Amino acid sequence: MDIRYAIHPDHMKRLDTQEIRNHFLMEGLFKKDEMNMVYSHIDRIIVGGVCPIHKPLELKVTKELGVDFFLQRRELGIINIGSKGIVSVDGKQYRLEKKECLYIGMGSKEVSFKSPDVNHPAKFYFNSAPAHSAYPIVKLSMNDVQRVNLGTADKSNVRTIYQFIHPNVLKSCQLVMGVTVLEPNSIWNTMPCHSHDRRMEVYLYFDLPEDALVFHLLGESKETRHIVVKNEQAVLSPSWSIHSGVGTSHYSFIWGMVGENQTFTDMDQIPMSELK
Repeated sequence: MDIRYAIHPDHMKRLDTQEIRNHFLMEGLFKKDEMNMVYSHIDRIIVGGVCPIHKPLELKVTKELGVDFFLQRRELGIINIGSKGIVSVDGKQYRLEKKECLYIGMGSKEVSFKSPDVNHPAKFYFNSAPAHSAYPIVKLSMNDVQRVNLGTADKSNVRTIYQFIHPNVLKSCQLVMGVTVLEPNSIWNTMPCHSHDRRMEVYLYFDLPEDALVFHLLGESKETRHIVVKNEQAVLSPSWSIHSGVGTSHYSFIWGMVGENQTFTDMDQIPMSELK
């Protein structure tokens, strides 16, 4: 478990490029036959990736959680960004195609991941948040979600937001999670930008061509910084930070939020004139 500590905005101003990457960027989440997790002290979210090939991989408890099993006091959202995969929860199997989601509530004891085809493995991305109540396990496809269409062609930001773990779709304690898909010739996400001091957020960028990049923007609106992000890398965003990006190609990203509320529209809009 990689531990990341919370950063004050005044501290952020003094970080160099590598230090910013060390604190906020998550690389190597989908190494073959490994489970990789980052524990952030920002609202205690856990961000993880697993790419099982030759053997099932189990979600195991670690010392940092101080409990008997991983989901004893947590909930979990999983989205598959690879080929077909199987998630087993307390002996019951759930098959996930690409861009399908599984929500697992607090109290499930055994969770494992496997790929039916070793030549075309699944890539499971997950977010986990502390939980106070147990809610049912729910599997969701792209047809089961709440869909929001945003952007215009002249702004290069035509995109569709697929809200998977969302109050209008299913019950969760605090985790909110979904997928945003940009259309061809659209490269900007979340611009004009916003912040929401009530919730932190994490982005996982995927479906980027090998030679493409995203310049992810973060920091306070008048003290912005950027991180160069490649395919299947994720970025932590503190609640005080903007979170936006522009790519050299169109792409998709998974967003996950944890914090005081689950109100998706609770945002503090930032005028373009304020950005520096």
